[in-house]
Amino acid sequence: MLKNNIPNGNIEDKWKDHVFASRLVNPANRKKFSVIVVGSGLAGASAASSLAEAGYHVSLFCLQDSPRRAHSIAAQGGINAAKNYKNDGDSIYRFFYDTVKGGDYRAREAGVYRLAELSLKVIDHCVGIGVPFAREYGGYLDNRSFGGTQVERTFYAKGQTGQQLLLGAYQSAMRQVSEKNITMHTRKEMLDLVLVDGKARGIIVRDLLTGEIESHVADAVILATGGYANMFYLSTNAKPSNGTAIWRAYKKGAAFANPCFTQIHPTCIPISGEHQSKLTLMSESLRNDGRIWVPKNLNDKRNPDDILENERDYFLERCYPSFGNLVPRDVAARSIKRICDDGFGVGASGLAVYLDFKDKIQMNGKANLEEKYGNLFQMYEKIVGDNPFSNPMKIYPAVHYTMGGLWVDYDLMSTVPGLFILGEANFSEHGANRLGANALLQGLVDGYFIIPVTLGNYLAQTNLKPIKNNLAEFQEAQNNVKINTEKLIKIKGTKLADEIHEKLGKIMWNSCAMARSEEKLEHALVEIKKIKDEFWNDLKLPQSTNTMNQELEKAARVGDYIELAELMCLDALARKESCGSHFREEYQKENGEPKRNDKDFAHIAAWIYKGIADQPERLIEELSFEHCKPSQRDYR
Repeated sequence: MLKNNIPNGNIEDKWKDHVFASRLVNPANRKKFSVIVVGSGLAGASAASSLAEAGYHVSLFCLQDSPRRAHSIAAQGGINAAKNYKNDGDSIYRFFYDTVKGGDYRAREAGVYRLAELSLKVIDHCVGIGVPFAREYGGYLDNRSFGGTQVERTFYAKGQTGQQLLLGAYQSAMRQVSEKNITMHTRKEMLDLVLVDGKARGIIVRDLLTGEIESHVADAVILATGGYANMFYLSTNAKPSNGTAIWRAYKKGAAFANPCFTQIHPTCIPISGEHQSKLTLMSESLRNDGRIWVPKNLNDKRNPDDILENERDYFLERCYPSFGNLVPRDVAARSIKRICDDGFGVGASGLAVYLDFKDKIQMNGKANLEEKYGNLFQMYEKIVGDNPFSNPMKIYPAVHYTMGGLWVDYDLMSTVPGLFILGEANFSEHGANRLGANALLQGLVDGYFIIPVTLGNYLAQTNLKPIKNNLAEFQEAQNNVKINTEKLIKIKGTKLADEIHEKLGKIMWNSCAMARSEEKLEHALVEIKKIKDEFWNDLKLPQSTNTMNQELEKAARVGDYIELAELMCLDALARKESCGSHFREEYQKENGEPKRNDKDFAHIAAWIYKGIADQPERLIEELSFEHCKPSQRDYR
């Protein structure tokens, strides 16, 4: 069932040969085809604008009142490309190698190489549409380092890279809206996928202002709805970000790959209290100029200025001298957790370490940091009430990104014909751990350069009869959504969705986040069943369906998160190894490093839905490594 459709031939030629071999749709015929794009972040906006520019009619859906509010706008640090502007030995092949190694050898080589290859085009395209990347004095685009690499390949716009890239894609999309090639649908949430003759032909959405349930028809459907990190309740994601669209597609037959691969970002502002609704990221790029340390003495609560240099433990530099503070995110996050668990953490809770810019300020001055990261320092001071130029930042790991997602083949098509998945919504090229600054790149590569080719190939060789939304399949799906929505309203319990969600998030954070074990995962599955019973028997929704009802929105998403949490725990239980961000306590070396099992688990795990009462089926796609031979990840 899992045919990845990777072309034959040399890895350097696979994508070029595939583009040439792909079937084309004549420019005059493209206007006959319609495409639905769900999600208006980097992947969705770039895909919608590219496809509309090519001549297809696109319907673009988003939760927000404007596509500009998609969560991509919050990304801070940068976007990778193997331009080698710094002349420090970078290349497409080195980028490819770093990413495969950084993902702990759990990604397809062909997909990763394509990502590195197309990175060159993405930067040129973004500059062409006006993205204001940082520049050196002479006018050349500037680069900085990110974790997991020893070269500078990250392009950036201060700490606002996601915002600037999204505005570029947004403007391209809005141009096509004005040309009437894109129909924009704001404040709509996808609640089901509609299949006709086994192919994706439309979606069911709820108007978030009126409560009306609508159906929309197309020749193909593209999901670019981001990840599901908000399942943990506290994450760095915007609160509206959710996994409902891909989860409903999973229940219609799309395989879900590697659901337990969740990235924990090491540099986030620590939790401040019980009533917090989200966490705030401090860009990984800060580790270029800041040094991470803790006191050498246990439970040392002195002011950091009072702790002498010889009393400080720069533990990442001590443990990983080759990469220092720029080790990959999973390595840094585990190291920070371990040092805090051992009693060396700082702050009132002991769950924080210092990110200190004192040395860089002494070397280059405060103005240099303000120019590179100004808004990040302002953000930290506003949230924490402490000046990071005067005192070290306090940071601690937090859930940030999901490497799992719907399974896709080389063409980005799911196991459902005509359903394409882009960006973080698919299981992607990141393996078991995403290197920083590859997320923005993946979304734009998928949207600007891959989907225009692969969608055309699908449409050119698929017999698609004209349909309308009065077909039985659309009526049935629409009725099912209405029934399920009314079912939530009729529970009339005492617990708000947020209360249940927070309880689920704590269980998953403790059992299926930074450290997992068979015992913890088995316990989590028992607790999740209790939460599911509580949800369906004691949920409180204060309003009706036929109106704006944010509690109903939350409840529907939490219901999906509960089911997804079960699948994540099943996936984590089945993967009896430690790799990347998936750290099983039973599988570690004497020095605490992950113990990978390439013999039994060098594969992608893809789960097929079998119904509410039945266990999902686990399929595997074996991974082969011709160029990056699996070895112990060593950043020392």
